Amino acid sequence: MSLLIRGATVVTHEESYPADVLCADGLIRAIGQNLEPPTGCEILDGSGRYLMPGGIDPHTHMQLPFMGTVASEDFFSGTAAGLAGGTTSIIDFVIPNPQQSLLEAYHTWRGWAQKSASDYGFHVAITWWSEQVAEEMGELVARHGVNSFKHFMAYKNAIMAADDTLVASFERCLQLGAVPTVHAENGELVYHLQKKLLAQGLTGPEAHPLSRPSQVEGEAASRAIRIAETLGTPLYLVHVSSREALDEIAYARGKGQPVYGEVLPGHLLLDDSVYRDPDWATAAGYVMSPPFRPREHQEALWRGLQSGNLHTTATDHCCFCAEQKAMGRDDFSRIPNGTAGIEDRMAVLWDAGVNSGRLSMHEFVALTSTNTAKIFNLFPRKGAIRVGADADLVLWDPHGTRTISAQTHHQQVDFNIFEGRTVRGIPSHTISQGKLLWADGDLRAVAGAGRYVERPAYPSVYEVLGRRAEVQRPTPVQR
Repeated sequence: MSLLIRGATVVTHEESYPADVLCADGLIRAIGQNLEPPTGCEILDGSGRYLMPGGIDPHTHMQLPFMGTVASEDFFSGTAAGLAGGTTSIIDFVIPNPQQSLLEAYHTWRGWAQKSASDYGFHVAITWWSEQVAEEMGELVARHGVNSFKHFMAYKNAIMAADDTLVASFERCLQLGAVPTVHAENGELVYHLQKKLLAQGLTGPEAHPLSRPSQVEGEAASRAIRIAETLGTPLYLVHVSSREALDEIAYARGKGQPVYGEVLPGHLLLDDSVYRDPDWATAAGYVMSPPFRPREHQEALWRGLQSGNLHTTATDHCCFCAEQKAMGRDDFSRIPNGTAGIEDRMAVLWDAGVNSGRLSMHEFVALTSTNTAKIFNLFPRKGAIRVGADADLVLWDPHGTRTISAQTHHQQVDFNIFEGRTVRGIPSHTISQGKLLWADGDLRAVAGAGRYVERPAYPSVYEVLGRRAEVQRPTPVQR
């Protein structure tokens, strides 16, 4: 099987040019002008459209067991919805229970993910610490292609990693050439504020953002960054939502520290007024952590993207339907945290970013694909349009429009945080492993077609960190 995309404008993170692109056997085989199609080749007319690397969503939670229920989106429905939105790869999260073997949890998630329609990988969360955890981290890196580990600084009495766990795990990541990532919220403060608000009779969704103000994110971000700086590791902060956390990233990067920030389209566009909707179910539909912030934070986050202090866009795609959200009807702290977005991420960012002049097309490609591939050592297999790269591509119609709605989206959830928003700039075709899986509204996703993608240890940042450590190596005083 081969596919020739003819006459499109190729757009990468650094350049754009007219070209034909030939895909065969799952790879990009040729790029050039007036390419001759092989016998039996399918030809796709790309005239007037942009051909870009397929999106990579570095933060999803398909069928996650969480807060007493299980996310409504499974690995097939979620990756299929991603294909409809131009996303061709995800990095999901293995989240072991405290005291559970990391390897046991990893194999459980691998079993769930076998039905994926597009390629996938895993971060593995560190929810407790022992010598067994350290050993299994080594095995995950060496034998299973895991090169990143997640740390929840929130969710006290559940999966929260205290400082001693952060220190031990970050140090182990340094030994293994892996990237530590953090959900930066001060779990002790959140727990305290939740109890305080409930005692005051604030039980509805409007209390959710009050229990997780931006200060708790800023403090946790600062603490994680300082730990990484002290130990000499890189650090990746997921779903940065506040000006305070962004300021900490910018300060660290200004000193030369390799800190990376991820942002969600929801945090770029929505504010905390959504939690005061008079309809309880609507307000609860927006409950996620960190919450949507007061409006001044959105402009700060856009500046973070423009300045290069925020590097990737993700979704934290974690779906819970109205019946599940209702578990917290009388106690906001029991509303399952999570919203959808894998189908909408790229179109929303293009519409709000590129169409507004906030971002260039090249920055869009970097933020939706290439930067994630580089940080997590998938580049140039993913996130690139070059001969030999995976044929994961999206053909983008800059003039096409779509009105986002839970009634028409492919995501397996009854709520959409972007409900009613009309976006201009949509994927007309999505190509995964050289196959057309989304074609002008026709979703052709196949359960099990996605591959598990191993990610090698020691992404390029470790070369710099290794040299820096050698130069700064302490020496004893000869007395």
